[in-house]
Amino acid sequence: MSRPSARLDEERHAEALSGHASAFASAFPGDAPPRLFFAPGRVNLMGAHLDYNGGPVMPTAIDRGTFVAARPRADRRVVLASRREAGRQTFDLDDLPGEPTGSWADYPLGVLRSALAHRDAAAERAGTRAAGEPCGVDVLFGGNLAVGAGLSSSASICVATATALDALWDLAEDPMRTVRTALEAEREFVGVHCGIMDPFAVGLARPETLLWLDCRDESWEHIPLDFSRLALAVADTGVRRELAAGEFNRRVAECGEAYERLRARAPGATCLRDVPPAVLEDARVELPPAVAKRAEHVLREVERTFAARDALLAGDPAGFGRAMTEAHASLRDNFEVSCAELDRLVADATSVPGVLGSRLTGAGFGGCTVILLERGAEGELRAALEEGFRAAFGRAPEVALYHGDLGPREVAPA
Repeated sequence: MSRPSARLDEERHAEALSGHASAFASAFPGDAPPRLFFAPGRVNLMGAHLDYNGGPVMPTAIDRGTFVAARPRADRRVVLASRREAGRQTFDLDDLPGEPTGSWADYPLGVLRSALAHRDAAAERAGTRAAGEPCGVDVLFGGNLAVGAGLSSSASICVATATALDALWDLAEDPMRTVRTALEAEREFVGVHCGIMDPFAVGLARPETLLWLDCRDESWEHIPLDFSRLALAVADTGVRRELAAGEFNRRVAECGEAYERLRARAPGATCLRDVPPAVLEDARVELPPAVAKRAEHVLREVERTFAARDALLAGDPAGFGRAMTEAHASLRDNFEVSCAELDRLVADATSVPGVLGSRLTGAGFGGCTVILLERGAEGELRAALEEGFRAAFGRAPEVALYHGDLGPREVAPA
C-alpha cells in the first residue's frame, strides 16, 4: 500500500472544504464566497511531556485537521461559528475581551488578540502606523479531527485561525510568526501551560517526515519516515479528557518543582531536561514521591528520544518502535497519565506481528494511542484492537490510518 500523493491529498481536502463552504453559505448568507483554509492535527511519537521541560520531541502532522471558511465584513465585528457547537460568538475588534469566555471560541479569540498585538508592535518597531485597519470577518470552523483525543485540535484551530487572518488581513507573516501567534493564544489567553511542540508540529508540517524539535533551544529539522514501508495508526479510546487540563497543569507544576529542587545540584542546568539522571538518584529521598516519579520519566524519556532518533536515522524503525512502547510504560508508571483503555490498546497492538511500537499520544488521561507498523499488518492490527477492546470494555475503538500533511494553507474548493 503506497502513500497517496500530495496532489491526491489536496484533492481530498478540496472536496471536504467544498462541503464546508456550503455550510458557510447557509450560516452566513451572502453573495461573496468564503476563502477556505486548513491546518492539520498532529501525533507525537516520541518525547512525551518533554516540550515544557526543554527536551526533544518527534511529532508529525496528520492529514486530518481544522477547516476554516472566512469572509471579510464591512464593519469591525468578528462573528465565530462552529459546525460542532450551537450558537455564535460575536466580538468587536476595538473591544476584544481581556479574559477567556469559557467557550470553544477562546482559542480563535486568543489568536485574534495575538495577531492584532503583533501587528501593532511590528508597526511601532518600524516607527510607522499599521497600514489600514483589519476588517471584521465571518468565520465558520469545522473539520475531521477528533476533539479531546490527544491529536492537538487546539493547536490546529489556533494555527488555522492565524493562517486565515494572515491571508484576510494581508499580514505577510512567516510560518514561525504563525506558530508564535498560536502558542501565545493557548498559553497567554486560554491559560493552558503547554509547551511549544503542538504549534510547531502543525505550523512546520512537511509530509513523509517527523519533526525533530529540541524544545530547549527551538532548533528543528525534518527526519524522513518511509511511508512506503511503514504506516501510522491511531486508535481512539473514546475516553475524553474532561479532567485533563487540570491534571496536565499539575504535571507541569510537579516537573517545575523537580527542577527547582534539583537545579542546585546540577550547575548550568536551565530546565529539567538538563539535570543528569545521577543527580536525581542522589536526591530522590529528598523529593516528594510524585515529584521524583515525574522527574524519572522526563530524564529517561530524554535518553529514549535521542536513542529513537538515532535508530530512525540508522534505518532501524524497529528500534524506534521499541522506544515508543518503553515510553508508554513510563507514562503509565512514572508520569501516571494513562488509563485502562489506553493500556489495553497498547498491549493488544504490540502483540500483533508487524507492529513496531505503540504509546499514548497527547497529554494522556484518555484520548488516543499511536501505533507504528509495517505495511501489510493493518488488517490484523484493526482486528486485534477491536476484539480486545470489545472484550474489556464492551465497545470497539475507532482505528484510523493516517498519512502526513502539507501543513497549514489556503485550499481552493473542488
